[in-house]
Amino acid sequence: MRPLSGMDAMFLYLETPSSHMHVTGVFVLDPSEVDGGFSFDKVHSMVEERLPFAPPFRRRLVEVPLHLTHPVWIEDPDFDVDYHVRRACLPSPGGVAELEAFVGQIVGLPLDRTKPLWELYLVEGLSGGRFALVTKIHHAAIDGVSGAELSASFLDLEPNPGPRVYDGPEWKPDRVPGDFELLTYAMATLSGHPIAALRNARRVFETVLHISERNKLPGVQAPPSPFSAPRTPLNQAITPHRRVAFTDVGLDEIKTVKNHFGCKVNDVVLALSAGMLRRYLDALGELPEDPLVAMVPISVRTEEQKDESGNRVSAMLVSLATDVADPAARLKTIAESTQHAKDQEKAIGADVLTDWTEFTFPALMGRAARLVSSTRVFDRLRPAFNVTISNVPGPPFPLYLAGAKLVAMHPVGPIHEGIGLNITVMSYLGRVFFGMLACRETVPDVATMPALIRESLDELLEAAGVVR
Repeated sequence: MRPLSGMDAMFLYLETPSSHMHVTGVFVLDPSEVDGGFSFDKVHSMVEERLPFAPPFRRRLVEVPLHLTHPVWIEDPDFDVDYHVRRACLPSPGGVAELEAFVGQIVGLPLDRTKPLWELYLVEGLSGGRFALVTKIHHAAIDGVSGAELSASFLDLEPNPGPRVYDGPEWKPDRVPGDFELLTYAMATLSGHPIAALRNARRVFETVLHISERNKLPGVQAPPSPFSAPRTPLNQAITPHRRVAFTDVGLDEIKTVKNHFGCKVNDVVLALSAGMLRRYLDALGELPEDPLVAMVPISVRTEEQKDESGNRVSAMLVSLATDVADPAARLKTIAESTQHAKDQEKAIGADVLTDWTEFTFPALMGRAARLVSSTRVFDRLRPAFNVTISNVPGPPFPLYLAGAKLVAMHPVGPIHEGIGLNITVMSYLGRVFFGMLACRETVPDVATMPALIRESLDELLEAAGVVR
């Protein structure tokens, strides 16, 4: 048995019938130069052969009776690769709209917790003879960085690599533990729980007090606080139904803006999202006077933890400066807000949040999440933040899957109760790919957002003096 960390388990507790905590990857493949042709059988065989390099793919959850402590992972004795590797086909003409519709349907369905928490679809029927590989993995098993590492298990640096040699221990399925064994494990786990929880609670209190005093010092600008974000149409109780939208822009264009204004690539990504949201809400007549607030996940994975699965993340709240009309001034404000958030995150410490989650009470957290969902609390309250924006760096060199060249990769992160839009970004091969996931009812016209991101980039390039 492998116990879930508190952070990993938190993504299970946050899951409700309307909020699914899995992450999705959409990989577009060009099979035109595959030796011997490209097929579902070839992909299926490749996945089966590479399973030893992806340990989370053969683990399933076991809940502890009475939810006394976090669930555990076991090596699934009933693992069946055929259940997880699936085949689908888009309707004609197989364009971006059809792919977005398919992914929206897949993302809107929860994963079966009695099986390893992942699914993989090889999607045929894309225009130009292309294929798409759509992966869905629960956030309890991966974060952005470990998810990228896991994906690398199935990707190659050349179209025809030699066989990978696995030199680790032989995989052996576990016996499903009985209730008595799990209760004994829970009692042993909880034996030091109260003292450790009190110690951690004291640390959290001291950290909050320290940050409060720090933010009062002259010259220190505090980032946005939770629940200070304005209410918008994006921030309502959500349904299980989803829509997605994809777009991509040139990394060189983003770097041109970055270099001109002396900021970071991530600042420009946030500014593109901010410009898009400003236009989107203004068109609805719903642009608030106060700036929108983004939750930006950040990796706290150390060098020693780089090969581990699971979650090593924290988060910072950043002003998107949507109240600022001038795009250059907006970018500057965002860059400053990001730096303030980073400074506060350093002052808090990377492990405060992860340590705190170790002492959450599973039954209480699960009931609280379901209560928030069923009572539609966020139809009445201000949101903790307005939107999630995540940026995961990808490789600048080409990758291949079963011989087919990867030509695009769109990441899709989860949405939460009260937060109806997630924008996840990944760079690859000189392009920056956006994946936007929205609640179908809360953000019905997410399909307009790709064009608005392009407009946002154009105005930043113009501000940077680029003649187009």
